[in-house]
Amino acid sequence: MNAFVLRISPGGVDRVPEALESNELIIGWSCAEGLLDSNLDWYQFRQIVHDEYHGDDRDYTHSGRAAGNLWRFIREMSEGDLVVVPYGSEFYVTRVTGPAKYDPLKIDEDTAYRRPIEWLNNKKPIARRLARAAFQSRMKAYQACVSASDIISEIQEVVKFAIKSEMPVFETDLRIKLIQETQKEICSGRLDPYAFERLLASLLKSLGSDKVKIVPRNLDKGVDILADFSLAHTFKFTLGVQAKHYQPEPPVGPQEIDQLASGMEAEGVSFGWFVTSGTFSKEASDRKAEIEEKQGVKMELIDGEQLAALIIEAGLHKIVVLNQT
Repeated sequence: MNAFVLRISPGGVDRVPEALESNELIIGWSCAEGLLDSNLDWYQFRQIVHDEYHGDDRDYTHSGRAAGNLWRFIREMSEGDLVVVPYGSEFYVTRVTGPAKYDPLKIDEDTAYRRPIEWLNNKKPIARRLARAAFQSRMKAYQACVSASDIISEIQEVVKFAIKSEMPVFETDLRIKLIQETQKEICSGRLDPYAFERLLASLLKSLGSDKVKIVPRNLDKGVDILADFSLAHTFKFTLGVQAKHYQPEPPVGPQEIDQLASGMEAEGVSFGWFVTSGTFSKEASDRKAEIEEKQGVKMELIDGEQLAALIIEAGLHKIVVLNQT
């Protein structure tokens, strides 16, 4: 079994209510006909998308990204796979019941590519706060269809309890309470911007960073923390982190996201986090997606609630108190 996260908003239009009614998953790029042909290899598949939507582009950057979403939806999804559908502060979970299909009558609505599914949990949504931090992060992915097989156990955990109406009340309530208390301490306690950076440095170390450096203020080019990671002792990369100790209001705006992008460029890194104790505006999220699309970098926006969840799951909530004494 595999798992995916699918945003059902082709062309920026909310199609979740339609999907709930029709018992189908929906994805866009409907004018790219013929993608159901199993004889197409990846390059032929991508070329169809390129010719229809990005024919004027000099390379395949944009068409490859679009084709990747469609490839996962059409080729990689299989019967029995789980698909998470984010919807505001909640999410739905479905199980795929059949192959992808193409409805020519739906081209004008950009909903021609579909998949039959069954909605789990009696079509009832599940609150995002019940999901673990990594699961919450994946649901924020900008792309229409992304793989989530690496966190399938976390998806199954939430779905299992929701379907059986047997949410572990004590454990769930305790986790939510700890997250809320940690978030409250981060926002309203005596944690200043410097202590906030030290807290994030400790969190990055707990997440496996080989080396964490807090950039001195006089050398700050838009990135406050640099964290080195290595995978299997071969693939090494540096994460640039912008840390803003904000209150929930006003939310972080697009100009702050530009600062992170500038800092990442100055430091020569392709992966960035913007971590705040507050929240992000829609404009900030849109700017992040725009920068990723144009510059080919990867950015993650982590708000106060998700940060608190990461701290709890890493067992670092005591550091919040220690940093305030």
